Amino acid sequence: MDIFEKLNTNLGPLGKHSDLSEGYFMFPKLEGEIAPRMKFQGKEVLTWSLNNYLGLGNHPEVRKADADAAQKWGAAYPMGARMMSGNTDLHEKLESELAAFVGKEKGYLLNYGYQGIMSVIDSLVDRKDVIVYDSECHACIIDALRMHMGKRFVFPHNDMANCEKQLERATRLTAETGGGILVITEGVFGMTGNMGDLKGLVKLKDKFQFRLLVDDAHGFGTMGPTGAGAGEAQGVQDQVDLYFSTFAKSMAGIGAFIAGDEKVVHYLKYNMRSQIFAKSLPMIYVEGGLKRLEMIRSNPEHKEKLWTIVNALQNGLKEKGFSIGTTTTPVTPVVLNGTVGEAATLSKDLRENYNIFCSVVIYPVVPKGMIILRLIPTASHSLEDVKETIVAFEAIKDKLTSGYYKTTELAASFGE
Repeated sequence: MDIFEKLNTNLGPLGKHSDLSEGYFMFPKLEGEIAPRMKFQGKEVLTWSLNNYLGLGNHPEVRKADADAAQKWGAAYPMGARMMSGNTDLHEKLESELAAFVGKEKGYLLNYGYQGIMSVIDSLVDRKDVIVYDSECHACIIDALRMHMGKRFVFPHNDMANCEKQLERATRLTAETGGGILVITEGVFGMTGNMGDLKGLVKLKDKFQFRLLVDDAHGFGTMGPTGAGAGEAQGVQDQVDLYFSTFAKSMAGIGAFIAGDEKVVHYLKYNMRSQIFAKSLPMIYVEGGLKRLEMIRSNPEHKEKLWTIVNALQNGLKEKGFSIGTTTTPVTPVVLNGTVGEAATLSKDLRENYNIFCSVVIYPVVPKGMIILRLIPTASHSLEDVKETIVAFEAIKDKLTSGYYKTTELAASFGE
């Protein structure tokens, strides 16, 4: 068989809907300045789909820092990989300040979040080692696990009793192989808004020998007294052995970093193939990252405003009878029951008739029969935005419950 033939006949669970979805439900184009209200297909919509938690994406001081860096350095500098010709004092300054902010000895800059965490995991473990991980870990972690040549054991989300059983299995196996154990979880799970049970995992260190890697992409900047993340919020940051975050959320940029003990980060620096053989992070993002970090540290009002909006949105939704799961973070999932076709019709109704744009999550990301409308509140939103959204959600919930969305031509076209 021609390897391309199977691609043409099986586009996958999301791709099979591409004829109906592309450009509208999937790969939509939001236009205009990064803000709560943007343009979609020429129409203004109130958007809850941007991970711009602290509102820094279009902040005047941030934009000026980015523009000044572009004017000073251009988009190419420095050229080459950091190990060869792309290292600068500013790269080292940013990673040093990031490490200090999250309470770690050493930090190392990464070009991207998705690629970065994959490369961290790949560099840390070999076929003798065992990975134990939370079942709801992000796709980037799952993809890294697929590359792992050793064993991996999964525990149900935040189930510490089951995690203990997996650690028992891992301990027996590593006694035979001579390897070690790496436990992986997230600080904040981006779909449900739950925090990883870092306290529970740290407590298991009393019984088992393992190292803990936390991907805190959604927790950095939003959680804890200073914004240093989920570990700070739970009082166990010092027990997190490796702390990872991307710049794509609170930092509103491109890049990522890993932080931990100096010797471990030094090892990663010399063994992460995705960084050794990739071009250095351009200076625009390095100087821009320094400015963003400065604002996170010195302007707590951005986080305070974020939580004002979070509390108003989540409390308002719960008061109107909506299920938002067990989120304890800004991530706000509104859980509904319905088919993929109903989800598409509901989403179109929200956009066309109520001017609300949010992410609609369907199977296979969530189980069949479930729809999640994922809202990402930011410091840029207003209390009026919250009120408008809750009114719209009440209307679409009534339509969904009454079966209205089942009767539409769009729902029928999805074949469900």
